[in-house]
Amino acid sequence: MNKQFSVRSMKLSPGPLVFVLFVFCFGSPAAGQTPQKPESRNLALGIVAETHQKEIEEHFREFVRYVARKISPATPLEGRVMVTSTLPDLAKLLDQGTVDFYMESPYPTYVVNNVHGAGMLLLRRWKSGMADYRSLIFTHRNSGIQRLDDLRGKLIVFEDPESSSGYFLPKLFLQRNGLRLASKPGLEATVGAMEVGYVFARTQENLVDLVLTQKVAAGAFSNDDHAALDEKKRNGILVLAQTELLPRHLLSVRKDMPLGLVGRLEKTLLAMHEDAEGRKILQNIDGTTKFDPLPGGEAVMRRRLLEPLAKLLDAAMQFSANS
Repeated sequence: MNKQFSVRSMKLSPGPLVFVLFVFCFGSPAAGQTPQKPESRNLALGIVAETHQKEIEEHFREFVRYVARKISPATPLEGRVMVTSTLPDLAKLLDQGTVDFYMESPYPTYVVNNVHGAGMLLLRRWKSGMADYRSLIFTHRNSGIQRLDDLRGKLIVFEDPESSSGYFLPKLFLQRNGLRLASKPGLEATVGAMEVGYVFARTQENLVDLVLTQKVAAGAFSNDDHAALDEKKRNGILVLAQTELLPRHLLSVRKDMPLGLVGRLEKTLLAMHEDAEGRKILQNIDGTTKFDPLPGGEAVMRRRLLEPLAKLLDAAMQFSANS
């Protein structure tokens, strides 16, 4: 998710089993590829953003134009940015061939690639200079809360329903640790003594403010969000727990993208950080360091993701069975 702008508005909340299945379903573009559409003279990057769409289009324009130029220096491609409001809309554009590739965190990537069947995983993106990240569950340092069990009967704030680190992972982590979570309509809602209520802040700034003003008992965000806080805010919070690591960001292509174009796109992105112009452009899109192959290949990545997520799935399924 682009942190400079509040993005996404989709209200899709599949259960934990669905999310873990993405570990099995992500494949390489060469595997199981559908019949390909002819190559066009455009190269389009898809971005999901609920607001500030024009600013976001401008934010990524130089990046996609650079990639288009490098892919086809002899016969120039037109690099375009297509901004849409929801993940289903992005999936539709991929299906239509209007969008060629996109970048997202693990959970939205799963929704587009596997729920909608519109994309194929290609590379890992080092967004904010990070290959991997995790979720942190935190509280105000003076709240009196010292452990997860202290959250019973209280309210926690998540970022938005489509965030990997700001909702899905910390929610499953809390369930894994025996807590019952219940969605609430607002900050004044009643929370039962044996449950943890949750609301959404919609932005990371609002989330942190709600915790620091003690309007909620706790919040959840990524470790890079934590690192980006100023010293005063960082000193004001206490981290209660952290989840397992996941890839920070992933890049996918449309499932019927011609293999030759996929190969040229992959080659260009892998080399981008080795070029002075490329490095500068990458830095300008959310502090990206580079793109690299999935560590060890697709099969190794699958195992790496499965081990921590399987633990979360077991806990969530046990919780559901006992509810």
